[in-house]
Amino acid sequence: MAFAELSITSNFTFLTGGSHPQEFAHKAIALGLPAFAIADRNSVAGIVRAYQELKDAARGGAEVPRLLPAARLVVTEDLEITALPRNRTGWARLCRLLTTGNLRAKKGSCRLEVADLTGLADLALLLHAPTDARKMWGVAARAFVEANRHAHLLTSPRYDGEDARRLARAAGLATRLGLPLVASAEPVLHAASRRRLADVLTCIREGRRIDRIGRAALANAERRLRSEAEMLRLFADHSDAVHRAGEIAADCRFDLGTLRYEYPKEIWEGEDPQERLERLTARGLKWRYPGVVPETVQAQVRHELALIAQLGYAPYFLTVSDVVEFARSRDILCQGRGSAANSVVCYALGITSVSPEIGTMVFERFVSAARDEPPDIDVDFEHERREEVIQYIYNRFGRERAGLCATVIHYRGKRAVREVGTAMGLSRDTVAALSSQIWGWGSSSLPTERLTELGLDPKDRRLALTMELVDEIIGFPRHLSQHVGGFVMTEGRLDELVPIENAAMEDRTVIAWDKDDIDTLGILKVDILALGMLTCLRKSFDLLAELTGVRYTLATLPSEDPAVYDMLCRADSLGVFQVESRAQMNFLPRMQPRTFYDLVIEVAIVRPGPIQGDMVHPYLRRRRGEEMVEFPSDALGEVLRKTLGVPLFQEQAMQIAIRGAGFSPEEADRLRRALATFKKTGTIHTFRERFLSGMAANGYPAEFAERCFSQIEGFGSYGFPESHAASFALIVYASAWMKCHHPAVFACALLNAQPMGFYAPAQIVRDVRAHGVEVRPVCVNASYWDNVLEPDARGGFALRLGFRQVKGMPQEEADWIAGARGNGYTDVAALWRRAGTPPKILTVLAEADAFASLGLDRRAALWQVRAIRGDAPLPLFAGLEAEDDAVPATLPAMTLGEELVADYQAMRLSLRAHPMALIRADLDALCDAEARRH
Repeated sequence: MAFAELSITSNFTFLTGGSHPQEFAHKAIALGLPAFAIADRNSVAGIVRAYQELKDAARGGAEVPRLLPAARLVVTEDLEITALPRNRTGWARLCRLLTTGNLRAKKGSCRLEVADLTGLADLALLLHAPTDARKMWGVAARAFVEANRHAHLLTSPRYDGEDARRLARAAGLATRLGLPLVASAEPVLHAASRRRLADVLTCIREGRRIDRIGRAALANAERRLRSEAEMLRLFADHSDAVHRAGEIAADCRFDLGTLRYEYPKEIWEGEDPQERLERLTARGLKWRYPGVVPETVQAQVRHELALIAQLGYAPYFLTVSDVVEFARSRDILCQGRGSAANSVVCYALGITSVSPEIGTMVFERFVSAARDEPPDIDVDFEHERREEVIQYIYNRFGRERAGLCATVIHYRGKRAVREVGTAMGLSRDTVAALSSQIWGWGSSSLPTERLTELGLDPKDRRLALTMELVDEIIGFPRHLSQHVGGFVMTEGRLDELVPIENAAMEDRTVIAWDKDDIDTLGILKVDILALGMLTCLRKSFDLLAELTGVRYTLATLPSEDPAVYDMLCRADSLGVFQVESRAQMNFLPRMQPRTFYDLVIEVAIVRPGPIQGDMVHPYLRRRRGEEMVEFPSDALGEVLRKTLGVPLFQEQAMQIAIRGAGFSPEEADRLRRALATFKKTGTIHTFRERFLSGMAANGYPAEFAERCFSQIEGFGSYGFPESHAASFALIVYASAWMKCHHPAVFACALLNAQPMGFYAPAQIVRDVRAHGVEVRPVCVNASYWDNVLEPDARGGFALRLGFRQVKGMPQEEADWIAGARGNGYTDVAALWRRAGTPPKILTVLAEADAFASLGLDRRAALWQVRAIRGDAPLPLFAGLEAEDDAVPATLPAMTLGEELVADYQAMRLSLRAHPMALIRADLDALCDAEARRH
């Protein structure tokens, strides 16, 4: 039987393996191996990458080997066993075994014992021969063999001149254990050139410098993937062990492609999911359209429901609807977005508040029978309360049926320079200087002139080698982290589909694959995301209802209000969602948005992708009538008409590829995936030749094709789908409406939702005062933890700053102060006696000038705090107000400058003056002097 490599260690054995799973796949094709196994340490995280690479190669006509999913199990008794599933049952057993070990340990670790390795008949088990004689290994090995008589003993050469004796000892050990011998190269490299990088990875893992790596370094560059001929030469006296590896591979028939994901059926009280979805949609349409549902909406919803029924996606929509319904029952504001979210069905279910009449998206672009793509719905929740939703999902499905996706953290420029530079022995100053010059996600290469400017010698051998290795390590996975909110839920056990492990955050569990991996395998996820502005809006709606009795929602706010657009055209957008940045403030007056769809474009266009793709200025010129809107063909005119011939959305990029370059729906979907993962994998360039040749074949000029592809490339840097832009535009409008008509309410909610956004509390306060709102200081007799609104002298509301604005003030202490306040505190000692506020917190309040209403300035209040003895008042005197027996002190008053500095130190803001006011006269004098000099 032809040799198959059964125990490859890829770079998903983090900081150990020297090659990507994809590189091993390519090498296996080149070597003509019939099969190979990626077997990372207690992990299956990297196998999907190899699987996708083989699929792509097969699509290109190559004859590809079989991928054998596997894991290298490392148990506490120093045994290492490569486990390969023979069938689907074996895969489920391996996943549950890894889950057991993962959940016993902290994030990134796995704790397995020999006792766990029983009942594994559906797994091929390869016990690794020890590298040295260890008594405890023999005891544990016999226990393992006793429980798994079908196991094999795996051995490999070390290329150190001792291999003949080593293999003979392994054969003798196999005889004593009663196990057949199996050969492996145990590769950690796909090519010998990666040896240097593998040693650097070892240094990073071990915290060593390369010149002190010692025996931890690879002895040579021979631990690489090998052909059958090479293995027969290396195992000349044990050729049966080489052929046995092929026999085991032939016996392991499990293929990741046969992995069938089963979404939760969502059958409630015996009701068919499709019937239930149709019933809930009909009920939702009556809620959304209290009068008569427009005929166009009815026709669209019939069409959508028919397509959902055809593809069997009703359970998916029901799950999202259920999660949103839970959030609504807890008064948690949420808003859906994503390709399928901007549909009539989702609008009726309350998943999104974007009316279908507003959008221009076609449902088939996202849920398509031709492309057979799963739907995509992301739901944003209030950032302060998303954890409630996450725990609801865990409780509803159980930890064994639900888990968050992983995110693979890859090496990028700055981290690569820091860690490789340190491992190579560069000084801290040198590493810091190099790191400071790296921007973005790509290569770390620096021109020679830049190195010279930094005072470094480009010809220095160590520096040159470091930069080579930095470029080589970029794109390597470093560790697994938790996805921001992608949930995978299953009808059966999720831990029989993919291993589950603990996240770093308490009460979170994650699966071993990231969103691209589950996409490859057709596994659905629901994104449960957090958005700070939703917290702000919910607090705004609550506060407005409390003050005026009017309750708004995202869907019931007055639409297309001219005053709101006037405010945005003035770039009066500090704090407004998505349009608060300096770039947006610069763009708003030029864009002059007057309709909701203008906001959709506004959200999408001021982003790195469209800016880098040179889309902004052409759009503005055409919008102002300074440039004629022309389309190179009627087909592309249909795609680009609504954005004046400039592609702004990812959907348009896909349509240009299909209609202009002749991409198939499958190719366009791969282009979409490349756009979505550009920062991680940088694969968008692989479509260039196909795109340009396709455009040329359809008669488009080369210059136009180049420009189109350049614009499409730009989408890899934060390009926006139209569906997402529409959902975000609704939040833009809602926050702008609140700021326009109720600035005090909006500023109060914005401060209470911090931290979020671009702006610090000082800027928010200064902005709301500029809008005519009185802002009152923190006060022990008037403030609460949150900022609140109080009636002002003009019939409106003033903003009272809360204790949350004071640095070092715990919420618990603030609540005690408010609860024990009664008719108010008369002095510092009263606060200490009645609220039990310790002197440490009293000092914090005094430094924040919170006793001013008592007639005490900062220094007088601090003087009274110093007179307090002990952290807590005696119970006998707890109800008594203080008698002023302290010796009065005459303290010098603080200057305005001192007060400003103290305000910013205590609260990061001041209501007294702008810091520049103190030096403005001096600056004016300097400017005048400079002007006279010239």
